[in-house]
Amino acid sequence: MAPLTAFRRDSPGTVLTATAVFGLLLGWATYGLHGIWPWLDRATNSSSTWIIWTAVAGALIRDRWVAVWSGALMMLATCCGYYAASALGGTFGAGGLGTAAVWAAAGLAGGPLLGWAGWAVRRARSELRAVAGAVIAMVVLGEGLWLGLALRYWETAFVFLAAGVLLTALLTVYLARAGVRRSWLCAVLAPVGGLVFYLAEKGILNGLIG
Repeated sequence: MAPLTAFRRDSPGTVLTATAVFGLLLGWATYGLHGIWPWLDRATNSSSTWIIWTAVAGALIRDRWVAVWSGALMMLATCCGYYAASALGGTFGAGGLGTAAVWAAAGLAGGPLLGWAGWAVRRARSELRAVAGAVIAMVVLGEGLWLGLALRYWETAFVFLAAGVLLTALLTVYLARAGVRRSWLCAVLAPVGGLVFYLAEKGILNGLIG
């Protein structure tokens, strides 16, 4: 617990720096682990992986606004780490810059929300904690829908959907045990958010990068 306590008490500059470094390492790792094992390949080639870790980072930060800024910074750093590794690995093609720009913009848009969600699950008041939990879980559910409905990778899609359902259940139970009012909102809103996430990914990202 000592490192965690120390991390919480660090200055905003130190927290943001640590977040950026972790994001760079995460992006580098997700590129480097491609092709090692099929299930690991899918997990590392997944927006959920980046997003969930962004929420975890937000949950470890005491100050709300530092968590929000850390979310944006971590998503941007993760994107930079991934594409830097891709460039050094010789797989950064002609269209790579445009794709990287789209994912960086998506990260800057969604990162603050996930940083806030991680913070809010632990530290917000009343129903906001349940809403934040749904925001985190919806990402995994939405990606499961994307894998199944858009890409027809149904075997992998079922794994993501099962993981999303499990995450939703765990967050709902955690919030209920913490005495959060209307903790059931997490279970209700997560699948709705998952559908919205899927439609956004299909309508926006797919239109931009295919």
